[in-house]
Amino acid sequence: MTAPKGPTLSVVPHPKTDASGPQVLQPSGWPMPKGYANGMAADGRLVVTGGVIGWDTKGYLAPDFVAQVRQTLSNIAEILAEGGARPEHLVRLTWYVVDIEEYLASLKELGRVYREIFGAHYPAMALVQVVRLVEKEARVEIEATAVVPR
Repeated sequence: MTAPKGPTLSVVPHPKTDASGPQVLQPSGWPMPKGYANGMAADGRLVVTGGVIGWDTKGYLAPDFVAQVRQTLSNIAEILAEGGARPEHLVRLTWYVVDIEEYLASLKELGRVYREIFGAHYPAMALVQVVRLVEKEARVEIEATAVVPR
């Protein structure tokens, strides 16, 4: 008797990176996710952020959810650049939102904002609803992990 075979795993280089950049992990037969990857593989120097919120350089935090996401993603892009990373080096994003319904109602706009800042690179992502964030007016906080190829 032979042991059953596990799923075949496809390792797909991201279209905007060479083979040394992050690779999307897509198990064979799984439906393609929209706006995120099931998994990522990368080799290189790790660049991580803490929980980033959408305040600007003056400490202003817009009351609007989408505006906060736009600023948060821009802030992450600036942190990545400080570490020598670009959005296409992202391998993981973890989003913390205070209202999942607000997030779901804004998907189309969020997708447009995301692509303006990070392009069509979709790393592994998780989305978690939380009771509140440390900064009381914050509607979203995002942690990012990037791997800069050697």
